[in-house]
Parts: sequence; C-alpha cells; structure tokens
Amino acid sequence: MWRDAQEGVKKMVDGKIEKQIHIWEEFADRNGTIKVNPNKEAVERLALGVLNNEERFGFKFCPCRLRTKDKERDLKLVCPCNFKLQKTWQDKKECWCSLFVEK
Repeated sequence: MWRDAQEGVKKMVDGKIEKQIHIWEEFADRNGTIKVNPNKEAVERLALGVLNNEERFGFKFCPCRLRTKDKERDLKLVCPCNFKLQKTWQDKKECWCSLFVEK
C-alpha cells in the first residue's frame, strides 16, 4: 500500500524530482568539497520527500528531520541545511540524511 501511494506521488512530481536533483548537484559543484550521494534511489526518495514537504508546508524541508512548528526554528531545516555545522558531518562526513557526502 505504501509503495502504491509513493509511486502515485512520484508520477505526479517526476519532472520536479529530476530538477531538484539537478539543483542539488549544482550546489555541490559550486561548493567543491561535497557531492550528491551516488545512491540514485536514495536521492530520488529524498527529493520526493523534500517536494512533498514543499507541497504540504510551502518550504522544502528536509524529509528526515521533524519540524517543530516554530517557523524560525523550522527554517533551519530547509534543504540544503547548514549541514557542515552538524555533528553527523563532523563524524561521518555526510549530511543528516546522507544526501550530501564528502568528495
């Protein structure tokens, strides 16, 4: 059942998924020290989650982090977040949801 719902949403936003991934790739290229995770399926899932959050809440919130419903705090969860300040980056050299990894 979950997979059917996921496929329906994916069809609805498929072109947007590719565009979002392209935006992330350009962001990573400009940064120079990071890249988009090479696991295409995982990246597509993340793009779907970000786009779903944009549709529901008006912002491209990270799909892996819980919103607090405090607008100022939640704006820090817009993807891409300032992940290099996070402990996960310090320890694993990847962002919270593994979208971006060290080159």
